[in-house]
Amino acid sequence: MLVLFILTLTVSFIVVRIGAIAFQLTGLEWSLAKFQALSCFSGTGFTTKEAELITGNKQRRRIASALMVLGNAGLVIMIATLASSFVPQETILSKLSKSFLPFTIQPSVGIWVNLAIIVVAVYAIYKVFTHEKLARHLTNFLRKKIIKKDIFKKVSFEELLLATGGYGVSRVAVCAGSPVLDKTLSQSELRRHDITVLAVVRGAETMPNPTADTKILLGDELICFGKLENIRNRVCMNP
Repeated sequence: MLVLFILTLTVSFIVVRIGAIAFQLTGLEWSLAKFQALSCFSGTGFTTKEAELITGNKQRRRIASALMVLGNAGLVIMIATLASSFVPQETILSKLSKSFLPFTIQPSVGIWVNLAIIVVAVYAIYKVFTHEKLARHLTNFLRKKIIKKDIFKKVSFEELLLATGGYGVSRVAVCAGSPVLDKTLSQSELRRHDITVLAVVRGAETMPNPTADTKILLGDELICFGKLENIRNRVCMNP
């Protein structure tokens, strides 16, 4: 049971990391994606404004739902295995004394040994998954696997700031096939859809407060304010 507890804890860390990567692929900033994944998995919840980032996107709702289900299942398993680990007959020393040792060990000693193993295991797992270099390698490995298997559709925009009512600031990459490609800002009719372009990023150049005759080229990044759903549909065309 003690081994199952440690294994479940390890898998839980990996699942949260996969959830964070999945949220990032849908357009969330990395630190926010990690926080949201941990919140969903642990069931601690998040603020109303941050909840709009999840509930307003179909892919994120699926990711959040999966994390909640897995989080509840993992919690039940860890509680059950943790409780079993403190049953005197189930401690490691008790089992060793029955199989290999010629003498009997006091149950209280076995319980304290199990507790020490759990504390050391939790600390070791935490240090491994929070170690900057190891965490980066694990994240890159998992991200490549997720992208390769096309589990989640990657979006080419980054939501930078969320306001009320689904409005916010987004940094949007102009894709091939975008309805605004090769049009000027006035021709794009973004204002008609309640979208204001605050700046155009073209390579290393940033053009703040662009004029109406600024042409939108492939590879440009538009920093827009407006309803996030409209920005996705009118600029990037990603679901």
